[in-house]
Amino acid sequence: MVDQKHPYIFIKRNVFYFSRRIPNDLKSHYNRNRIVFSLRTKSLKSAQAQTISLIAKLDQEWLMLRWRSSKNLFNRFLLDCAATDITNPPAPTLSEAKKLYLQVKGAGRSIAFFQSADRFVDYTIKLLGDRPINTYSRMEANQLRDALFDKGMRRASISRNFGIIRAIVNFTSREHGLSDITSFSGIYLGEDDTQSESKRLPISLKHIRRVQIMCEDLDDEPRWLIALISDTGMRLSEATGLLKADVILDSKHPHINLKIHSWRRLKTKSSERIVPLVGTSLWAAKRAIECSESDFLFPRYCNEKVCKSNSASAALNKWLSPRVPSGCVIHSFRHSFRDRLRAVECPPDIIDRIGGWAVGGVGEGYGSGYPVSVLYKWMEAIDR
Repeated sequence: MVDQKHPYIFIKRNVFYFSRRIPNDLKSHYNRNRIVFSLRTKSLKSAQAQTISLIAKLDQEWLMLRWRSSKNLFNRFLLDCAATDITNPPAPTLSEAKKLYLQVKGAGRSIAFFQSADRFVDYTIKLLGDRPINTYSRMEANQLRDALFDKGMRRASISRNFGIIRAIVNFTSREHGLSDITSFSGIYLGEDDTQSESKRLPISLKHIRRVQIMCEDLDDEPRWLIALISDTGMRLSEATGLLKADVILDSKHPHINLKIHSWRRLKTKSSERIVPLVGTSLWAAKRAIECSESDFLFPRYCNEKVCKSNSASAALNKWLSPRVPSGCVIHSFRHSFRDRLRAVECPPDIIDRIGGWAVGGVGEGYGSGYPVSVLYKWMEAIDR
């Protein structure tokens, strides 16, 4: 009937079961002498992974039972309510922590912010269970890391996911007055081998001009969006979230006032900026304004509730892929844009201003910045 395969695991009818004896000093808390149940898997690897989590949960539960059952020598110095708080520290579950975090920190955030938190927390709960946030062990965090690597996830993506769960746990622990929880902090993800990471390549000027001609020939909303990005270096989300009112055409120096909107946040403080319009990007802005019947410049990809930059990215990259060198995507225009400004010897601080990259130094905080005429001069230089 059974065949012992691993400590705390046995197999029955080809299905793995978990089994662990209840310690003698804790039997009064249970209605049986042993905890036994099916792991609902025929995979030894899966059974072993579940067992690691289950053992940790039981150890934590038994530790708490022993603590509550024993006479605490320090309780006599405390008020009754304080003693109760020590032996029963309030800690929300991971799902409750996520709910609190999204309610408080999610105001004005994009749908991607909520989706990322939901996706990673749900995966963590599926693997480790939905428990109080102060009961997860470092061993379980490492198990989560290994499972993500097994799924084929890249190091950078795993790091971002752990950043999400750390933010949730740290915020909730502060809100509830808990001690610092470090189970998910400082997880070792291997050496940072940047050479092995695939790098987004810039698009050559020859290919940019070819794509721009195709955009003008097709003359539709997706192509206006690509053309707008091609000569401005804007991030895709920045462009898709524009209002027609953000585009200033009745000026000696046509430009975009790029600012935060409720449906689309900006990546950094430096992202709020003036973006001069020249060349094909100026043509694209004019065509989009002429044809849009709403307040949005690209109504196919944006409305009052959401900026659909992810779906736009998939569609635009699918069209762009066979028309540019391998490894280039819509974001590659941004890499090319910086190279094009370098090629005309544009000062680095102006490059940062136009592209919305972070600028450094105390002096950057003085004054009101470059006038649009100066920014426009350098943009005209890359359009020649």
